Amino acid sequence: MQRPTSAIPDFYYALFAFYEPALTLLGFIGAMYDPVATHNTQAPWPVESGPPDILPKASIVTVIQLAHVCALMGVVNFFVLTAIRKHLVTQPALQEKITRSLMFPLLAGDVLHLYVTLWALGDERWDVANWSPMLWTTVILGFSLMIPRIMWHLGIWRYVDGRDGRDVKSGPPPPAITDEKN
Repeated sequence: MQRPTSAIPDFYYALFAFYEPALTLLGFIGAMYDPVATHNTQAPWPVESGPPDILPKASIVTVIQLAHVCALMGVVNFFVLTAIRKHLVTQPALQEKITRSLMFPLLAGDVLHLYVTLWALGDERWDVANWSPMLWTTVILGFSLMIPRIMWHLGIWRYVDGRDGRDVKSGPPPPAITDEKN
């Protein structure tokens, strides 16, 4: 089996440079289109009081700003990963170092996003039967990005300089010298 020669092979590139930005941009568009629904579907509402029909301006601004930050992170992924693949194609060790600088805070963000979401739910965090579809979507899509990010950090399906660097740096073996007499 041939060793990987890129720190961002096609699987990870498709996931983090296209799938993640698409998710974040769709979330932003949804928040812009209907900030009240975006707000009201984030978590379950108490039975005795349903979600509000009208939100204060501050809540609308906050929802849109948070969605914008998420979209911005997705777009940053696209441009950084594309630049790394394009301009460092012959330098997989450098690809790995720069990509790690992007992936580590994103992985920390994935973990903290899940943690603060569950923390904010309070006593209802484990009442999964009453979770809203949006809350389920948030958790499932969060795992769909966090698990591959963990895989990337573990070196699964990608170039790892400490493991693969010797093969890449040494290149193919020199051609065999044969004694040819005409």
